[in-house]
Amino acid sequence: MVGRIAVLTGGGDAPGLNAVIRAIVKTAVRQYGMEVIGFRDGFKGVMENNFYPLTEKEVSGILPRGGTILGTTNRDNPFHYQVAKGQFADRSDQCIETIKKHADVLIVIGGDGSLAIAHDLARKGLPVVGCPKTIDNDLAVGQAKTFGFDTAYAFATEALDRLHSTAESHHRVIVLEVMGRYAGHIALYSGLAGGADIILIPEIPFHYHKIAAKIQERLDHNKRFSLVVAAEGAKPVDGQMVVSKMIADSTDPVRLGGIGEVVAHKLEELTGIETRVTVLGHLQRGGSPTPLDRILATLYGAAAVDFVARGAFGQVVSLDEDQVVPIPLSEVAKGIRRVDAQGEMVLTAKKVGISFGD
Repeated sequence: MVGRIAVLTGGGDAPGLNAVIRAIVKTAVRQYGMEVIGFRDGFKGVMENNFYPLTEKEVSGILPRGGTILGTTNRDNPFHYQVAKGQFADRSDQCIETIKKHADVLIVIGGDGSLAIAHDLARKGLPVVGCPKTIDNDLAVGQAKTFGFDTAYAFATEALDRLHSTAESHHRVIVLEVMGRYAGHIALYSGLAGGADIILIPEIPFHYHKIAAKIQERLDHNKRFSLVVAAEGAKPVDGQMVVSKMIADSTDPVRLGGIGEVVAHKLEELTGIETRVTVLGHLQRGGSPTPLDRILATLYGAAAVDFVARGAFGQVVSLDEDQVVPIPLSEVAKGIRRVDAQGEMVLTAKKVGISFGD
């Protein structure tokens, strides 16, 4: 019987993390009489034996707060743990020993990197349950949205609304670079909601001359400005994604970024129109979660404790319509969920005149 749950948040932060933590604590205490502890800063806290009790008092008032009260990091993978500069070792046994010393089960709130670690720990016998978290909406959890995504693309949509007026006033092309890594969900949803003229996503490699032709088409119809949304992982046909830097000890060592500047420079060269760039960056991660993300996070957190109570370990919480469903960690660890280039969202965008440069 489970008496104590350990919780950690791993990877990049996302709006709704605190709502999940709150739901876990409240459900564990009120429904099952369980205790909850939280490891600080993801798996780093486990490796450093750094944790504290999570009581209802600790989670009071955190529902609307962005970030995570536990702290997070996308480093300190226990299977590839830095023991000295440039030297890494498998410290997963130490990780499991620490968790089992203080708790009966671990709930990992994270994205593909953290959940891949959770899967590996589960394979070594640790009771684990996963909660899907990412603003990128790229986790392979069926058709369910991940919490954090709604807030991220809502913010990007607001940015497009604001950029629309300044682009129109100055007769410019403005490129908005958004996050998403290897998936274009944020760019696609915000571009459709924000009235972008061009959307560039990793799933549809683009031609510069076709983007320029779209801008010229708008000029021919007396539209003297254009808005481009570029996912950070977008790339031209026969080109490469733009990498800003590499971080060796991270669960996701590749840091994408810079495609906005590359696209803007090329478009100005091809069209002769002044082109500016706005990079939203970490603004997409911060701030208070939307009502939908608060609800999703609360559903996932409460369901994770239900999974624990009935011994459904090695599973990630997901939704099918409004029904909570388990998805094996092994399935989530296989790869990411990308935009369907032939799906309804892309087809709808094309029907209303949005170009993908293909």
